[in-house]
Amino acid sequence: MSIESRVVLLDASGAAIGTADKISIHTRETPLHLAFSCYLFDDEGRVLLTRRSLAKRTWPGVWTNSFCGHPAPGETMTDALRRHALLELGVELGELAEVLPDFRYSARDASGLLENEVCPVYAARTAEAIHANPAEVAEWMWVEPAALVAAVAATPRVFSPWSVLQVSQLEDRLAALAVMPLEGAATGASR
Repeated sequence: MSIESRVVLLDASGAAIGTADKISIHTRETPLHLAFSCYLFDDEGRVLLTRRSLAKRTWPGVWTNSFCGHPAPGETMTDALRRHALLELGVELGELAEVLPDFRYSARDASGLLENEVCPVYAARTAEAIHANPAEVAEWMWVEPAALVAAVAATPRVFSPWSVLQVSQLEDRLAALAVMPLEGAATGASR
């Protein structure tokens, strides 16, 4: 079993307490584990939205942030973000900043599967063309930050529950993140 197929398990305080197979833990009683979300911006100040592949085990076919995933045991968050950007979108990341370091959520999808994650949120930039992996991403589009905020407010059920919560926490900052240097956007140290 590859290290990328394992997740880092956490206690209630967010401290690592072990690892587990990613597929086996995503059940109706998913234990707390470490993940991340990322909002990717282009040179025009737009943010990338993706629709999860219909093959995804949780929330298939819903619109969400640019990409998300789980760092492998022992992998830095920066390395995990860069690995997933390549895997899911076929792009290298430029600037990168942690924008919601303490984000945490729990949500149950229509099938009954539970997500239960400590999930720091990042903003990143790329100047590269998207080459989405169809096993991960069904569709994608670049949108203005204000359009994302409006869409999430108008139709939250179309979006992943984590992205709805994240956008509500970031809505006053999304437009600024789209145009400012990301080094000045961080609210916590990158991991």
